[in-house]
Parts: sequence; structure tokens; C-alpha cells
Amino acid sequence: MPLSLWDNFCAGLNVARNAVPLFETDENRAVSVKLRGKAGIPILKRSAQMDALILQQTDQLHSGFLEQDNRYDGLIYMMFYLRGGKVVPLYIGKTESKGTRNPVSANIKDLHIDTGKFARWGDNYAYHIGDLSAVVLPGHLPVKQTIKYQRWAEALFASYPTATPVLKEPVYFWCHAWDKSTTGIWAQFGATRLTFLEYLMIGVASAAFPCLLNFEGRNRAQ
Repeated sequence: MPLSLWDNFCAGLNVARNAVPLFETDENRAVSVKLRGKAGIPILKRSAQMDALILQQTDQLHSGFLEQDNRYDGLIYMMFYLRGGKVVPLYIGKTESKGTRNPVSANIKDLHIDTGKFARWGDNYAYHIGDLSAVVLPGHLPVKQTIKYQRWAEALFASYPTATPVLKEPVYFWCHAWDKSTTGIWAQFGATRLTFLEYLMIGVASAAFPCLLNFEGRNRAQ
């Protein structure tokens, strides 16, 4: 049952068809590295397609604010493998539209000019790309190297730390501006808010895929 729920949800939203590479890589799966700030801190480089997808979907969130229709809760996003055309999830998360103190969350604000936060996939520390870079690439302080992203590095890369990181296999990304009137992964619940959608997706995926890197929200029987 979990696998069929998962496959049906991914098919309904065309996840595999709309997938983009997470990282900029060459033909040998070596990931490009860029330098951040005056100190030249090495950072893993997202693909141009991934950047474009996040900007497209967060622009859709902003259009909801401008139209004041309150349709979108935020982004649902996923990092995954594609194996035989099937989506094999590695990490599932969300980025909410509204901030805790401001009408618009800082995670989706000014993304066309600032990639520090970038819908949770930013280059700064405390964001996915920045924290993964701290583990995978040399030149980062040990205090920035967390267990969570050590697990990511182990799953994604042939070896680390290294100045020339190579993926074990291609890694893909998908995100979607979530309309709160949309039915989620479990049709019996009907229209599903973003926070509940993330919870359900992680629960279903953890039951079907041992490789899932999420810790919170997992099926604890796993």
C-alpha cells in the first residue's frame, strides 16, 4: 500500500517528468564548486535548472500574495533518485509562504537577488546546500559539520571530504507551489494543508524506501 500511494502521488503531479538535476555536474557526475563571499568558501553548485524551478515556483507563491487569494501554503520539495523512471525519495521538506513575524517568509523573499536562503536550499549555513558543502568540501569549520549532512554526504557522494566531489548516481530535485485545496498523497484526507502533506509524505515514503534521509516524521517501525 505505501508504494502504490507513493507512485500514484508522484504520477499525479508528474514528479519524474518535471524533475531537474539538483547539482551542476559533468558527464562523470563530478559536481561543480563555486566560492562564496570574500573568504572564498567552497560551496556545491546547484544546477541552473534547479535554480530556475525554485524561482518559478516561488514566483507563483508571490503572485498569490499579490492577488491576496491565500491559495498557496508554500513549497513542497523533494531530493531523489530516478530509477527505472520511478521516484526514489531521499529527502522531503517544505518551505512555508508566511513568516513567523512577517507576511512573507524570509526563505522565499528576494530569491532573484539573494541565494543565501533560497527556499531552504541556500548557500548559507543552516540551509541545505551550505551545510552539505561544509561536510563534503574542505575549508569549512568543524562546528559547521553536522550529523544530518554527514548522512546526506554518505548517501550522495562517492567519497568526502574532497575538493572534487562525485555523485554515486544522478540526484534530482522537484518542488511544487502547494495549493491548500489540493488532495494530498492520501486521498481519503481530501484537501491537505502543506504541513500535513509533508508529514504524510515522509510517513509513506519511510515505509516504502529505506534510503529516506528524513529523521523526523519517519515510520518508527523502520
